[in-house]
Parts: sequence; C-alpha cells; structure tokens
Amino acid sequence: MKITATPFELELRYPFTISKFSRTSTPVMLVRIEHEGFTGYGEASMVPYMGESMETALAFLEKTDLSWVKFPFAFQEITDYLDSLAPGNPNIKAAIDIALHDLRGKIEGKPCYRYFGSDPALMPVTTITIGIDTPEVVIRKVKEAHMARVLKVKIGRDNDRELITTIRSVSDQPIYVDANQGWTDREAALDLIHWLHEQNVVLIEQPMARDDRDSNAWITERSPIAIVGDEAVQRLADVDLAAGVYHGINMKLMKSAGMSEGYQMILRAKELGLKVLIGCMSETSCATLAGAALAPLCDWADLDGPFLTRNNPFEDPEFRDGKWILSEQPGLGLKFRD
Repeated sequence: MKITATPFELELRYPFTISKFSRTSTPVMLVRIEHEGFTGYGEASMVPYMGESMETALAFLEKTDLSWVKFPFAFQEITDYLDSLAPGNPNIKAAIDIALHDLRGKIEGKPCYRYFGSDPALMPVTTITIGIDTPEVVIRKVKEAHMARVLKVKIGRDNDRELITTIRSVSDQPIYVDANQGWTDREAALDLIHWLHEQNVVLIEQPMARDDRDSNAWITERSPIAIVGDEAVQRLADVDLAAGVYHGINMKLMKSAGMSEGYQMILRAKELGLKVLIGCMSETSCATLAGAALAPLCDWADLDGPFLTRNNPFEDPEFRDGKWILSEQPGLGLKFRD
C-alpha cells in the first residue's frame, strides 16, 4: 500500500474573516493511497487554529507505515494506530482515513455513503458562509450565494447587529451564525441572542470561549436558539463533555480525524440527545464529498468549501435545491477537472 502526498494552496474567493483573524488561502495536503490497482483520495485542510502545517503533515506521513493494513480495512484499528504515532494531527489523519474510505468504495464498487447507512433522501440543506466584511461586500456575497437555502454568518465582533441587518436588507433566508468564541460577556450575549432569534437565526456556534463551560451552559439553558459546540468538540471523547453544555455539536472531519470517528461522534451525540451540525474547513470537493456521505445522518449541514474557493482541483459535486446530491459512483465519486 503506497501513500503519496501533494501540498496545495487552496485560494479563497474572498478574504475569510472571523472574530479573531482573517486569511486569503488555506494550506491543503492532498493524499493518494494506492492498493492493487485502485487509488483512494483524501484531503487535509490545515486552517490556522488547528495548529497543523505542511511541515507537520509531511513529518507525520514520514512516520506512517500502512504496509500491515489488509483489505477489508479495520478502520478502528487504523485510527488507533494513527493516534499512537502522535496525539494530535487530526487533519492529516483525516486525509488518510478519507482516502481509505474512497479506496474501499472503489475496490467494492460501492459509494461511501452506503457504509454508514446514509439515506440520500435525508440530505439536509447546506449553508453558504458569509464572512465578516464591509456592508457592500457582504451584500455582494449574499447575492452571489443565491443557490443557497440557508446562510451561515460569521460574527463575534462589535458590529454583529449591523452585519445581520445588512444581510436582512437583501435576504430573508434562515441564518446560522458562528461566533467563533468571540463573545466575552454572557449577559450581553444572551441579549443579542434574543435579537438574533427575531431575525430568523436558527442556531449559534460556539458563543463563548471553548474552556468557559459555565458560561456556555448558562447561555444554552436560556437561549431560544440552538447552541452548538464547535471548538469545544474535537474528537469522540469531547461529545460526552458537550452534554449539558450545548444543544448540539459541530462535527468536522478535520477535527475528528476522518469519517470513521466522525461517524462514531454522530452516533454518540444521538445517544446523548444532542443535535449534530456537520461542518467543514476550507476544503476542496474531496473532503466535501466525504462530509456529504455522512450529512444525511445529521440535523444540519455546513459543507460549502467548493463555493468559497477559486482553484478547486476537482469538479464541484452536483448541487440542487440547496443540497449536495450523492452519486452512485464508487467511493467518494470524486472527479478531477479537465
């Protein structure tokens, strides 16, 4: 079994600004795993706050030996092996896991979503994200996102009301908002939440700092809007810790180290009565399709990578009525651009 990796700089259509920083591109490691004439593809999207880089990803791959892996793949055993190499590095672990799922589907001639019992008819609408920007640019972004049935808005600065009011001047679509730990005063946050509820905001991601469990739980108890843990929920063990603090979790493949543990996180969240938002980083169609394979198991979806980037090396997946369409192609159904 052979692993190769290609560094790639994924360029964003607009500067991507959230509560604490802004960027214009995202380092991505595209991974190929070859086995008996088949090739699986995976992706590591290394956004700044996760702490990974091209250098750390390559260093991890140099330590990785999959010569012992046999088909059919024992994914839990593989996850445990990857975690034994280093405690962190979920992005590059996700790339390996995604590639192995794509490879499995191609070997068996099955689409990946079938391995998880996903029903394409239950695919939730996905958001298109509107990053923090000037009112003029925000309006332009909203108009360009005309294919969306729901918008996601980055907030967490001192102009949150202005940003939402600007969007409401040109769109009445439901909104998910993401504070990215940007709020510090829980009383002020709750006051804003009640106003956001009046603006048809459906959910709020990570209102307060991830380590401030008391404030997040206090807000959740009083909020008329679903409160979703994001930065506070990384791997499977964090799902239990989210119970009683949030209404739901944001599961991202780049946090969960791939589809295998991401699926387990979804199942555990359901057992605990937590709702699930499946989210993404800045990603190509590769990780987007991996997320889409699990999306029908979730309550909400935020899988908008292909809409926010300008040099996606793969074709955009089929998108209709605000939803990704799962294909019957084996594996992820990924296609390279001509």
